[in-house]
Amino acid sequence: MRKYLFLWLILCFSTVGFSQNPKLKTTALTAAAIEDKTYIGFDGLNNHYYIKNNIFIKQNDNQQWEYKNVALGKISMVDFINPLKIVVFYEDFNTVILLDNQLNEIQRLNIFDIDSTIFVSKIGMASQNQFWVYNALTQQIMLFDYLKNTAKNIGNPIQENIKYTQSDFNYFYWIDEINNWYAIDLFGKVTLLANIPPFEKMQIVDNERILFVKDNTLYCLNNKLKTVFEIEIVEKSFRNFYYKDQILAIFTNQQIKNYKIKLP
Repeated sequence: MRKYLFLWLILCFSTVGFSQNPKLKTTALTAAAIEDKTYIGFDGLNNHYYIKNNIFIKQNDNQQWEYKNVALGKISMVDFINPLKIVVFYEDFNTVILLDNQLNEIQRLNIFDIDSTIFVSKIGMASQNQFWVYNALTQQIMLFDYLKNTAKNIGNPIQENIKYTQSDFNYFYWIDEINNWYAIDLFGKVTLLANIPPFEKMQIVDNERILFVKDNTLYCLNNKLKTVFEIEIVEKSFRNFYYKDQILAIFTNQQIKNYKIKLP
């Protein structure tokens, strides 16, 4: 009984403690036209990533590279946190492709061929030659070693349905259907970070901050400060956004506009 009371108090504090603060100022930088492409994001080397007609595209000011694999169906997810080893996931065929920085195929993994009990629905690059994997069959997070073709469960099965996931080299994050935000580390330690406001789109910056969209307004939630900030941008309607290294990209149907912003 005490355990459930303690959890309830944590959730109440996480939710009620957030307050609405003045807007965060941004500085407009550049704008570029975008035609008939889904913008995914950019890396620290000034490369931009897109999907067009199920073709994965990497582009900078000087070059463009493409990766296409019709046989595997629709691209479900791309992870480029390591620009030298990019992950492309095809959920329909339970297959992961590793690409180099010129989008040449390095490795192809059909997870069913390795372990028929692993049904991947979420994946991301982890450290030490591993993937984060969410196994939809067991509702469990796994670490998959793509050099040894071995997998291990970490943590207990997740009880609630998952709405959103994101990962970096050291953590796998998820938000469940009741908006609880969790993190699990490489050793299987699970941390409840917060109960967050309703959202339509989301990006986790780190284990203290998230960016989210609600009713065409972009917000920054700082979990340490227990504060929600509204981010000031010109666009009143936009398709999505991407943030990295104090650069915020807002993309509409016609263009990508970059802003400089310092998050609290």
